Amino acid sequence: MGNKINATGFRIGVNKGWGSFWYAPKEQFADLLHDDLKIKKFIRNKIEASGVNLVKIKRSMNKVIIEVRVARPGVVIGRGGAGIEELKKELNKMIKGEVELKVFEIKNPEIQARLIAENIKNQLVRRIVPKFAASREIENAKKSPDVKGIKIWVGGRIKGAEIARVEKFQWGSVPMQTLRAKIDYAYVDAQVPNAGKHGIKVWVYTGEKLDLDDSDF
Repeated sequence: MGNKINATGFRIGVNKGWGSFWYAPKEQFADLLHDDLKIKKFIRNKIEASGVNLVKIKRSMNKVIIEVRVARPGVVIGRGGAGIEELKKELNKMIKGEVELKVFEIKNPEIQARLIAENIKNQLVRRIVPKFAASREIENAKKSPDVKGIKIWVGGRIKGAEIARVEKFQWGSVPMQTLRAKIDYAYVDAQVPNAGKHGIKVWVYTGEKLDLDDSDF
């Protein structure tokens, strides 16, 4: 089961929290869900250079709180706060009600699955071989004492081959079926020149955890 299901969804309520927090009646649920997806996609594209790891949305009656966790918060905030104000104005046009935007810095960006996947994506777009890109990210992650294991899969027409295949790279232990295992998972697409679309999956195992804390919400 652990190899067939999203590693984050598999652990929600055990040691993973939800990405959105709100309640809505049945007739409004779909609209708000699509709004959340649209907001998250917009933010990731708008401040891609800052290294966006996570976007969380909390809704109340007339207020929407958006928490963004990034590797380089200075890129988002901009000179004198101009960048974050511009982003807030654009979000206000998309969302009904008052918008509160919060930006947090990630302490260890080199061990975040989403950022590792984005780094590999950027390298593949520049036609770097997946083996070199993945090995470089694994070496960076190994330097952190928190990382117990890391697994990376890159699938597609690698090196422009006619038949697609999956190249797998792993270091350490990644217990996919253990619910108490704290595994950070991410999947991104990369459009590689003359080689079509590549899929990148990353799992980072950082030990065992059986409870939820503020960082999970």
